Amino acid sequence: YIAWTMMKHGVSYWPAFVLTLLIAFGGGVAVERVLIRPVEHRPEIVIVILTIGMLITINGLTGWIWGAEVKAFDSPFPNRSLVLGNVSISIQDIGTFGVCLGTVAVLWLFFRFTTLGLAMRSVAFNPDASRLMGVRVGWMLALGWGLAAALGSVAGMMAAPTVFLDPDMMLVVLIYAFAAAVLGGIDSPVGAVVGGLLLGVVINLLGSYVSFVGQELRLPTALAVLLLVLVIRPTGLFGRVVVQRV
Repeated sequence: YIAWTMMKHGVSYWPAFVLTLLIAFGGGVAVERVLIRPVEHRPEIVIVILTIGMLITINGLTGWIWGAEVKAFDSPFPNRSLVLGNVSISIQDIGTFGVCLGTVAVLWLFFRFTTLGLAMRSVAFNPDASRLMGVRVGWMLALGWGLAAALGSVAGMMAAPTVFLDPDMMLVVLIYAFAAAVLGGIDSPVGAVVGGLLLGVVINLLGSYVSFVGQELRLPTALAVLLLVLVIRPTGLFGRVVVQRV
């Protein structure tokens, strides 16, 4: 909605894209410092309930400020398709996929080769040891929240031209994304991308060739895949089994 407001006031897509990422990053850091930090040592269920409450509150505020009606969101990509044989692929889908791959590549480079990225990884794995090594754990967690908020903004701005803009637009997308991440491996960025591709292909094939699935049962199909993976292989296709000594 922030990007949509900017574009309505004459800002072109990509400057609005960058400014929205910066605003989202700052908002994520602020949320961690103000809301999450006071309860970080509480049971995890407290943080889960808090974040669910934040989701409901933000959705409500969004509808109150911008209204609940569906809005069109401009796409940065041409509104046409490429035809390869008998297959038609929209430029929007190709562009979204390219942005997804680019984001994953940047994240991989960041967490693999930068000092800040390595510090954030160490805090995620062992905050106590990281603190003893001089890493500022609190700020690393805040930066992690900011990074997550910025990535969420990327996802929202890529999805909005397709699903249109309304306060609940990302709920279905989140379910598909979670199912894809579980399928590929919740701790594997590459697995999340592969899981998303596999899930998308499977759901579209089932919707096209299995008559009782159609368009209406695509979401339940994703949930069924999620349940099946959790039962058969909880770590996903690319996830790693972690064994802890007790």
